[in-house]
Amino acid sequence: MTFVIRAANHDDLQHIYEMAKRTGGGFTNLPPDRKALTAKLDRSHAGFTRDGDDLGDDLFFFVLENTQTGEVRGTCQVFSAVGQKWPFYSYRIGALTQHSEELGRTFRADILNLSTDLEGATEVGGLFLHPGERAGGLGMLIARSRYLFIRNHRSRFADRTLAELRGVIDEAGGSPFWDGVAGRFFGMNFQDADEFNAKYGNQFIADLMPKHPVYIAMLSDAARHVIGIPHPTGRAAMRMLENEGFAWENYIDIFDGGPTMTVRTDQIRSIREARDGAVVAVDDGLGEHKTGEKMLVAHGHMADFRCAYGWVEPRDGGVAIDPECASVLGIGPGATVTFVARW
Repeated sequence: MTFVIRAANHDDLQHIYEMAKRTGGGFTNLPPDRKALTAKLDRSHAGFTRDGDDLGDDLFFFVLENTQTGEVRGTCQVFSAVGQKWPFYSYRIGALTQHSEELGRTFRADILNLSTDLEGATEVGGLFLHPGERAGGLGMLIARSRYLFIRNHRSRFADRTLAELRGVIDEAGGSPFWDGVAGRFFGMNFQDADEFNAKYGNQFIADLMPKHPVYIAMLSDAARHVIGIPHPTGRAAMRMLENEGFAWENYIDIFDGGPTMTVRTDQIRSIREARDGAVVAVDDGLGEHKTGEKMLVAHGHMADFRCAYGWVEPRDGGVAIDPECASVLGIGPGATVTFVARW
């Protein structure tokens, strides 16, 4: 069974919609709404076909396809620069220290400050893998393919990259953080706010969110305990981000309190370690129990970009790859590929 990452198109809408219904809420970049998903596909098409190599307000939407069945089994997205149309809000956890001479005591209060510090950064998000495919390294293939795309179109992306991890959602689909903070000012529950944000953007946050700092000690225990904690299903994604060099620097999502991870784009491990090489041979002697090393292999510009696992071996100043990888990437000898070790 062979899988490939490729640009999404409108023919994928039904598959994407079916997966979006499986996310369980709090997944802003993949709303279970046909109109919103169609708008994303429209925007992605515009990004892929836009002339010029400058940084813009682009969205690139990718899918994981089973090449044997044609089914779409996963998605991921890259936003070239957030905060271009609407402000990109986060909470940043800070501290205020005060001292009383009379009491002889120093008090330190942790505070949530509404921030647009991350505006202009590239965002990787929208990663979702069908529950039936959560094995065999496919999550890693989806996640890391984005970095190879960024590397090979570097001028279209910012010098800083972020990833928002979904926060803790309870069994009823609510968010303890939302209930303890923003929900008090908006008159709507988390699910309604999350759906509205996914469809229409977060300008309503700018309109209604209190601009004053929020003292964490004044929140409920339920809200405090989930600050900076990823949803249980996102822990593996957090580890993958950490392996790439992302770190949590006290930024959290304003809706569910999940951690926002950041990294300097050129320091992303997959970008640093990737190499380019000309294909000098397509060799069926490569593969498991044969020769070569299993790697992520990518080829193609913009909408023609494709990425898959393949067996790679340095040879004659270039590389040899296995026939299956060559087939799914649609290449042969003479093509240039980008490859990085699987780890």
